[in-house]
Amino acid sequence: MTPELMIKACSFYTGHLVKTHFCTWRDIARTNENVVLAEKMNRAVTCYNFRLQKSVFHHWHSYMEDQKEKLKNILLRIQQIIYCHKLTIILTKWRNTARHKSKKKEDELILKHELQLKKWKNRLILKRAAAEESNFPERSSSEVFLVDETLKCDISLLPERAILQIFFYLSLKDVIICGQVNHAWMLMTQLNSLWNAIDFSSVKNVIPDKYIVSTLQRWRLNVLRLNFRGCLLRPKTFRSVSHCRNLQELNVSDCPTFTDESMRHISEGCPGVLCLNLSNTTITNRTMRLLPRHFHNLQNLSLAYCRRFTDKGLQYLNLGNGCHKLIYLDLSGCTQISVQGFRYIANSCTGIMHLTINDMPTLTDNCVKALVEKCSRITSLVFTGAPHISDCTFRALSACKLRKIRFEGNKRVTDASFKFIDKNYPNLSHIYMADCKGITDSSLRSLSPLKQLTVLNLANCVRIGDMGLKQFLDGPASMRIRELNLSNCVRLSDASVMKLSERCPNLNYLSLRNCEHLTAQGIGYIVNIFSLVSIDLSGTDISNEAFCKSSLILEHLDVSYCSQLSDMIIKALAIYCINLTSLSIAGCPKITDSAMEMLSAKCHYLHILDISGCVLLTDQILEDLQIGCKQLRILKMQYCTNISKKAAQRMSSKVQQQEYNTNDPPRWFGYDREGNPVTELDNITSSKGALELTVKKSTYSSEDQAA
Repeated sequence: MTPELMIKACSFYTGHLVKTHFCTWRDIARTNENVVLAEKMNRAVTCYNFRLQKSVFHHWHSYMEDQKEKLKNILLRIQQIIYCHKLTIILTKWRNTARHKSKKKEDELILKHELQLKKWKNRLILKRAAAEESNFPERSSSEVFLVDETLKCDISLLPERAILQIFFYLSLKDVIICGQVNHAWMLMTQLNSLWNAIDFSSVKNVIPDKYIVSTLQRWRLNVLRLNFRGCLLRPKTFRSVSHCRNLQELNVSDCPTFTDESMRHISEGCPGVLCLNLSNTTITNRTMRLLPRHFHNLQNLSLAYCRRFTDKGLQYLNLGNGCHKLIYLDLSGCTQISVQGFRYIANSCTGIMHLTINDMPTLTDNCVKALVEKCSRITSLVFTGAPHISDCTFRALSACKLRKIRFEGNKRVTDASFKFIDKNYPNLSHIYMADCKGITDSSLRSLSPLKQLTVLNLANCVRIGDMGLKQFLDGPASMRIRELNLSNCVRLSDASVMKLSERCPNLNYLSLRNCEHLTAQGIGYIVNIFSLVSIDLSGTDISNEAFCKSSLILEHLDVSYCSQLSDMIIKALAIYCINLTSLSIAGCPKITDSAMEMLSAKCHYLHILDISGCVLLTDQILEDLQIGCKQLRILKMQYCTNISKKAAQRMSSKVQQQEYNTNDPPRWFGYDREGNPVTELDNITSSKGALELTVKKSTYSSEDQAA
């Protein structure tokens, strides 16, 4: 055995051994790889199956959720149907019950009305019998009993507070008369608190200057408020006012004898005056110099129609302590004030909150701009009769926190002003824009967001229609509105009234005068506005089937010139609206005495009554009114051809103001003195005559103006 062979043998053995083990390892490795691959395949199949199941389950779950949602909606819909059905049943029963109760209440009211009317007629019979018995000198036992009963009533036994409340309702003349009854009544009229406010204007043609001086001298320490409006007094009488050291309010408006000298004495003796009314007097710059020197606490000042002071007088307001506490200022009719004068006012009266400038054609936008530069506290603004004010004024007032604005008869104010109102004055509560021809539906759209608006007057704004009013009522402003005046807005129709009944639950005052497109059907929607207190429907197509049955709190009603109305509406008023205080049925020719008899028997609180043009009424109604309507103060009965002059004279002593004549009704009333309709030919003839007369008058006036 050689080494070479040994090496060769070892190499062969080693190689054979390696080859054998490698093959074995290779076979084992291949076997393990197949197992792993098989496991992976199994896992992949399992994962695939899981994902497939998951996808199927997801689709199934979505399907089931949709089915559950549909089932839930179906059940909810079924519940809603059942609930609506129950509500329908309940509402039907409630409606039937309400109708039954309403019918029962209506029957009770009618029965009560018939009983009261029967008592009323019996009362009239007894009164006429008593009037006949009064012709005999003997007095019946019942009359003696009544006299004894009246003697037992002694007002002087009441507490002092109650006596004051009674006498506060009397005028100065009545108080003087009461003081002449007896000693007890004289003591009652001498209560100190009763003479805190003295109104001499109501007796300006009766009481002489001597009595005024003695009265002021006697009650000089108690007098707080004096009213001399329209009194023609001597300068010495005005001088006696200076003795009232505690005077706070003084009204000397329309006093032609009031001069600067009178003002000097008053200013020296009454430094505590808070309210001063000098309107339509002859004061000059001398008085304007006295105001800041003596009236340091002056808050209200009226210089309306005082045309003798100048811009220099307004400059005096800044002298001394000035009128810096002034809150209210009235400069109506002061056409002599220029832009510089308004600058002087702005420098001296920066705290003005209420500004009134009426009947001032010289007022321009520049005047307002000069005023509001320093008077940013203005909350109330009244400009009537200022035709040169335009949209620029609203732009200048954007710095003020306005709550009340009033413009009338202005053609330069357009919808652009209302855009400023919407953006800059969110707290506006009162808007008066009567007879402003430039206002359209767009303006109402701008007003709809005003949440504090309670009063809106758009009378004679003829370009306003249903669309604009609808947009206004759809906003939050409609829920708080209490007063709405749409007189002569001729484009409004029944749709507007229907919208009003839906959106205005707090409406108290409504005027639809001369809205000619309104029909009886549209006016019928007013029954749904239960809060109405005053309604003006004159010149509309209202019928007897009116809104009286639901307007139980109605106090003011105007249905004048509704010629189709008859006694039925008066009967309805007498039954349902017994709280009426003002009624106008002028131009209603079908009203008779029987209707007014029912009205007199039930409406005992009536203060104002207009029956002009009711040609069928006779003297009988005046007797009924004297008995039933004892609080009647104003009675208008023009063109009442069947009421005699003698009866009217007797009635004039029972009321404070009366208008009466027996002339034939004018042609434009539409009927003659007997209530018969006027023919179209007569109307055309009268219209032509009126037109010719109008043309002549207008031509004449234009010639005068040119001259």
